[in-house]
Formats: sequence, C-alpha cells, structure tokens
Amino acid sequence: MSRRGLAAVSSVLDQAASSATNILVLVLAARLSSASGFADFSMVYVTFSVLLGLNMAYVGQTVVLEKAEDRLGAVCRSGLAFTAAASAAVGAALAVVGLALPGAGGRAFLALGLVLPLVLVQDGLRYCFSALRTPERALAADALRLACVVAALLLQPEGASAGRLVLVWGVSALPALALGLFLLRPYVRGAAAELRPYLRRGHLGQRFVVEFAVGNGSSQLAVLGLGLFATPLAVGALRGATTLFGPLNVLFNSANAFGPPVVGRASGKQGVVRLTLLMGGVLAVLGAGWGAVLYALPAEVGRQLLGDTWGAAFALLPATGAQYAVMGLGTCALLTLRVLAPKATLSLQVVFSVLSVALLLGGYALGGVAGAAWGLAAGSALKATAAWLRVSRVPAAAPAPEPAPVI
Repeated sequence: MSRRGLAAVSSVLDQAASSATNILVLVLAARLSSASGFADFSMVYVTFSVLLGLNMAYVGQTVVLEKAEDRLGAVCRSGLAFTAAASAAVGAALAVVGLALPGAGGRAFLALGLVLPLVLVQDGLRYCFSALRTPERALAADALRLACVVAALLLQPEGASAGRLVLVWGVSALPALALGLFLLRPYVRGAAAELRPYLRRGHLGQRFVVEFAVGNGSSQLAVLGLGLFATPLAVGALRGATTLFGPLNVLFNSANAFGPPVVGRASGKQGVVRLTLLMGGVLAVLGAGWGAVLYALPAEVGRQLLGDTWGAAFALLPATGAQYAVMGLGTCALLTLRVLAPKATLSLQVVFSVLSVALLLGGYALGGVAGAAWGLAAGSALKATAAWLRVSRVPAAAPAPEPAPVI
C-alpha cells in the first residue's frame, strides 16, 4: 500500500476509534447508572463535547491548516501548550461550579474540571499527527484510549455515581496521552512553544470558533424555536431522526478536521476542487444510502434503537436522508473554501444557519413536523449550492491560506 493510501486508511480508522470511544462511553455509562445518574453524566458529557468542539475550532483547525514544514514542530508544541493552559483554566472554573452546585450533579462537574486537561490534550494530539501526516500515530494512541476507557468503565460497579464515572473516564486517558506525547516527541524536540499569538486579535481560530458557535447554536435555536410551536412528540421525532444519522456526523466532522492537510497537497485550485467534489459525491451517496438502510429496517429493530419515538422518526427519514445527502456536498464545499480562502466560510455559515432555522419553522407551519424536516433539508441544499458558487469565484491562482500565527 502506498504512503498516501496508508495515511487515508489510518485516518479513517482513527476517526472510527474516536467515535467508538464516545459511543461506548455513553452506552456503558447508561448501563451502569440510574436514570437520574445518567442524566447527570449526560449533562457533563454535553459540556465536554462543547468544549471539545471549541478547542477543535480554535486550536485544531489552525494546526491542520499549517503548511510550512519547518514550522510544524513549533505549531504542534504551541497548540498543545495552549490547550493545556486553557483547559486547566476552564477546568478550574468548572471545579468551582461543581463545588457550588449541590448533589451528584455538582460532583460530576467537579470531576470534569479535574480531568479536562487530560482529555483535551489527548484529543489535541490527533490534530498534530494529522498536520504531520502521520495519522497512524494518532490511531495507535486513540486505539489505546478506546481499550483503556472501556476496560476502566467495565470494572465499575452497577449504580456508580456520575462523578465517579466521569473521573474514571478522564483518568483512563492517561496511558493514551503518554503514548501520544512519546510518539510526538521526535517532531517537536527543540521547538519552542509560544502562547501569545493565540491571544492576539485576528488569530484565525477566532473565526472558526464563531463558525462553530453559529453552526451549533443555530441547531439548538432551531429545536428551541420548534418547541415553542410543536408538541414534545414532534421535537422528539426530529431529534430521533437526526440521532440515527450520527455516524455521518462523524464523517462530516472528520472531513472538516482532518481534510485540509490531505486536500492542501492537491495541485492548484483545479486539483483541490476535483478532490473535494469526489469526496462530496462519496459523502452524498453515503448519506442517501444510510437513509435507505434506516428506512428498510424492520419496526422491531427501529423500536430497539429509539423506543416509542421510532414511529414518528421513521416518517421523517426520507427528508433527513435527503438533508444528509446534500450536507455531504456542502461539507466538502466548505472544506474547499477552508483550503483556498479560509475567511470566506464565516459569512456563509452565519447566513445559511439563520436561513435553516427560518425554513425549519416555516416548514412546520406549512406541513407539521415533516415540513420542518424538509425545511432543514432545503436549508442544507441552499447552503451547499451557495458554497460551491463561492468556490467558483475563488481565483484560479488563489493565494495559500494564511498560516496560524503560533510562533
């Protein structure tokens, strides 16, 4: 297998290991906890997921966009140092909040504050290895992470508190963190870490954080807005249908997070567009195919997945499948812009995230929850179209994206 082929396979397997870790953590926590305990664990895990996304946007995206080979060691060391410092500060704040909150929920947030630097730095290593084009090293560390967290949680007694589970989940990242740092050491030896550029106005990660906040905030706003007009069953159905497409969200996030180093090696705009169009086509086919597979599931299997929500969610699968098909094309259009003109994506994200909320609410007014689902699909289609039109306007001799100012 060629070096490029090995890197592609390693990247996919690494993303699979990371996704499997998140899924199994939730499954094992649900099995070990009471209903109230899992609710506390879920709140903490959602908080962690948001912080993870913010770190990916602010630090990870700028690391993977770095093209200067002689700067990669310093970029990686600086990115990890900033992640460690920032996560320690946020972790301390979470610990204070946890001490102030009563009961098991407070203890769970206290535990998250204590382990946050471990889990965020361990995840940040993935972006360093991606930028260094050695994803097999990320795979080794993340496979160890998966094995350790599953083993650690399986050893916990039934009825374990949310705080205990969070603490075990976080501490189990130590072996993978140690391995990742060991594998990274040859690339960063002698490089200096510089934190000040991350605090400067104009750091590229600031734009990516806004994009992340807009994208995630608009989806939450859409659900909240729908909840003002719709029944809980309608909101649950929409959430349930979207949840079933979770594996595709993993692929889309992986394309955004780890695609730039691969796509950036293509020759000129034509090469980049050719590659991202191919990727977009593959993701679109996967989205449509996954929707067809879910639609063909027997009702008994569907009820095992979503319980009583399955019947209502099933009716939305055609619309949600169409949405994810066009999302594949839109994701790769944004990836193209991220490589050719990284400052062009923010306005698209803002305008079309707001438009998607409007289409969701308008669709519900016209056609109930099914109309809301088709409204989301229409919003994704318009966003993909606008993004590819913006790609077509990028000059053929587009300048290289400005590097993340980290040294």
